[in-house]
Amino acid sequence: MGYQVFHGAVIHSREPAQLIILESALLIVDANGKITNLFENVSRDKVPTSLSSLDIPSISPESVRYLPRGQFLIPGFIDTHNHAPQWAQRGLGQSMHILDWLDKVTFPNEARFRDPEYARRIYSSCVDGFLKQGITTASYYGSLHAEATNILADICLEKGQRALVGKCNMNRNAPDYYRDASVEASLKDTEECIKHIRRIDPESKLLKHVLTPRFAISCDPELLDGLGKIAAANPDLPIQTHFNEAEQEMNFTQELFPQFKGSEADLYEHYGLLNERSILAHCCHMTEHEMTRLKELDCGVAHCPISNMTVGGGFMAAPIRDFLRRGIKVGLGTDSGGGFSSSILDAMRQALVASNAREVMSQGKDKGLDIGELFYLATLGGAEVCALDTKVGNFEVGKEFDALLIDANASGVMTMLEDEDSTRTIFDKFVMTGDDRNIKEVYVHGHQVKREG
Repeated sequence: MGYQVFHGAVIHSREPAQLIILESALLIVDANGKITNLFENVSRDKVPTSLSSLDIPSISPESVRYLPRGQFLIPGFIDTHNHAPQWAQRGLGQSMHILDWLDKVTFPNEARFRDPEYARRIYSSCVDGFLKQGITTASYYGSLHAEATNILADICLEKGQRALVGKCNMNRNAPDYYRDASVEASLKDTEECIKHIRRIDPESKLLKHVLTPRFAISCDPELLDGLGKIAAANPDLPIQTHFNEAEQEMNFTQELFPQFKGSEADLYEHYGLLNERSILAHCCHMTEHEMTRLKELDCGVAHCPISNMTVGGGFMAAPIRDFLRRGIKVGLGTDSGGGFSSSILDAMRQALVASNAREVMSQGKDKGLDIGELFYLATLGGAEVCALDTKVGNFEVGKEFDALLIDANASGVMTMLEDEDSTRTIFDKFVMTGDDRNIKEVYVHGHQVKREG
């Protein structure tokens, strides 16, 4: 892979309230997939002069990719909460309460991943589907099966998707046909999955194992304690679980762990599973104490607005404005089977709806999110939650080139462009009405993993 040079509109973020639109940027990616230069304002006629000043023999003006009006580069989308085994059950069981949905829809489906060939077929389609929709990084929950989880890791590496991949730990409050045989077996399988990922990607260029207790309901204290010890022994590994998702789940958790008086923050912290590497899905119902602990421990929140409003029981609008106000890391998650869409674009739109509802619920205290903030959550915010913000999330020099080339003129149903539309107007139209047909090219670590047209 040689140098890649792009000239045209580039859009990214540096913080929630700062959407950066560069109308005539010159962006250069080296042979290792890293961004070496980002010139913010270079007219097309000045491109040859800018390139010649760099003294890179392999770059010439003829090698520049000039983006026409309606095309622009954005960072790749980051999905901070994704159940890969649920790819084939998307749309099923909507409006059911969370524990009923798990028993009647999800557990029977996930149990099928004991068959390696079934796992390979579904996971291959899953990773292809997410890359097609511009998700360059995903934090995946696997099933409880170690072999299937290793297959998922293999497929992500083969197809070039950046991923956190976790074997789901669950040894109670699940059907006999779908639970870990014992604490020891669950922990052993976890260790084997960690070894597998380190073996196939020893430098963690694309993959990391993520410790994945499904939630406290499905793990007895000994299992949580064992996972906490693995986390302490492996400070490079992220951790993910569900947190204060729905009242039914929270009430059952309190019954199982009464000593923590209803605080899931205290529960997970007690077992060594709450720190700056923790990715906490949902976080819909938060106390002041839990807000404080998440900030103090630098945990990340995976906001899943679609599933929060379709599965679980109730219209659960998480307090995202409050998280951002407090400086708590927040990204977006599709949740896969937990909602009706696997698109981060749809998650952005639903996050807007949820934030508007939250503004009403808070009597105006928590203002709704704007499009720039939604975009931040889908890109740099997600990178921060996954502890990958030093590598990806925007186009800062030195980061790896995970990017989407958007074509607002592609055939589809995105709002049509008009002659007077500014780049910002075109961007807004894409965010609110575009889809995967407008995502013409996808790059991960400089490698193109999707091309259309």
